[in-house]
Amino acid sequence: MEISYSGKVNILSWNSNMSAWTALYTQPAHRCNGYAYCGPYGYCDNSGTAPTCKCIDGFEPKDDEDWINGRFLEGCHRKKALRCSGKDGFLTLPGMKIPDHFLLIRNKSFDECTVECLSNCSCVAYAYANMSTRAIDGDDTRCLIWTGMLIDTEKCSERGENLYIRTNKLSGSMRATNILEIVLPVLAALLAFICTVFIWICWFRGKQGSKKILTMLMLGDMDSNHELADRKLDLPLISFREISIATHNFSDSGILGGGGFGTVYKGTLGDQEIAVKRLCSGSGQGLVEFKNEVVLIAKLQHRNLVKLLGCCIDGDERLLIYEYLSNKSLDAFLFNAARKSLLDWPTRFQIIKGVARGLLYLHQDSRLKIIHRDLKASNVLLDAEMRPKISDFGTARIFGIDEQQSNTNRVVGTYGYMSPEYALEGIVSLKSDVYSFGVLLLEVVSGLKISATSPITGSPNLIAYAWGLWKDGNLRDLVDPSIVESCSPDEILRCIHIGLLLVQDNPNARPLMPWVVSSLDNNGIELPQPSEPSYFARRSYRIVEAGESSVSNMSLGTLEGR
Repeated sequence: MEISYSGKVNILSWNSNMSAWTALYTQPAHRCNGYAYCGPYGYCDNSGTAPTCKCIDGFEPKDDEDWINGRFLEGCHRKKALRCSGKDGFLTLPGMKIPDHFLLIRNKSFDECTVECLSNCSCVAYAYANMSTRAIDGDDTRCLIWTGMLIDTEKCSERGENLYIRTNKLSGSMRATNILEIVLPVLAALLAFICTVFIWICWFRGKQGSKKILTMLMLGDMDSNHELADRKLDLPLISFREISIATHNFSDSGILGGGGFGTVYKGTLGDQEIAVKRLCSGSGQGLVEFKNEVVLIAKLQHRNLVKLLGCCIDGDERLLIYEYLSNKSLDAFLFNAARKSLLDWPTRFQIIKGVARGLLYLHQDSRLKIIHRDLKASNVLLDAEMRPKISDFGTARIFGIDEQQSNTNRVVGTYGYMSPEYALEGIVSLKSDVYSFGVLLLEVVSGLKISATSPITGSPNLIAYAWGLWKDGNLRDLVDPSIVESCSPDEILRCIHIGLLLVQDNPNARPLMPWVVSSLDNNGIELPQPSEPSYFARRSYRIVEAGESSVSNMSLGTLEGR
């Protein structure tokens, strides 16, 4: 049995054929069902296809941005405060799991239970629930009242109790439940009207037009959440049938790769080869990440970013269609003993500079300011000429023009490539990507993974190994043996030096990407001495703003003057 830090319980069984543990039972099955996951006055709605956090009627998210980004711990608060008067009423929520921390009162009728709550200004809700246990004799029905925040509430599809939420009456003796009886039929009629109009539009505009409308409805307000003024995606919408034909019905022989998000297939659409990412329904890369990637890549154009050709939403299917890159990902060469020799030093150096230019575009030169958050060798694709293209923007994050850093409870990415302040404290900034690029640079030079154990025995990871060789003056030992004959000693030693500057523990000591690109292209720029990386040093970080003293914000002139 395994219990995770979040309280999830997994019962595992050893599979001798696969030499791995397989899960027999997992509870809760979804994070939304975890204790108090949706915060105070929030509840987990299990009535739909996927559990979702919502606010109780009459309440709204305490922090809208947190809810948009999937952080619900702060919960919800009332739209309108209670007056604690005879004008208060109750809103009925049927089929609810009883919240935690209630006061049980015996020998009360339903009406008496209502009065009990109304007479107590601290009472926020009550329930007349069945609390049957063998330890309790007599009537199974009990009056439960809540005098604090409602915690750990769920909406069940087929079971549960009626929960009565205290609220303000809107007029005379009208209760919130009476209002629902009026509003719901009106909403139903309005919904029927909207559906009729939608069907007419589909018929009038034809199959292609209806597909575009449906996809835009599914994408919702993603553009506005990302501070984009115009809502045009300028992205072809491709039917599921066309994609199925292009991939020979998603044939196993055409699989290019896969992971927790789903599977990538090779296909041919018209006379063009394509790569199709088919997201699985239980994927960690859900609808939000799908929207993120569609909106971002559709708005970005750079030779070192992968090109998105189209997308498809069909029922539960979510598909992304990219240009096909014949050499697949960088890690397929870099960490493969039989293929790494195909990457000589000139090729590797061009890959390093190409990825750096792609990051510079994301951080500074594009219309948006974007943090990738998951830059690694497997997310760098190579075309037929071995030119690099950054891919996988599902976890990317947009920053405001003047925004320096942000805190998040949702740390995404790959350990080893994450900067210390991001992995340990959830602080994300441009320097997070800079750190990831530094790790990638050291991997390209050495041909070793960040988590490699051989030949770096005695060092916890590649960064520590590189630092030890730097201190001993043996940096040539870090160079991949397969490129020794083709490499330029000055270029490769300069790359290692830059890599160590990028993985420094203090984010304020790391350079920004404009300096990195210039330093890779110009050997005349003098490099400062790096400090020893200390990944596990726990401390508070603050990204200094422009104008404050920091190596990362030095001008090229300042560096040249050392």
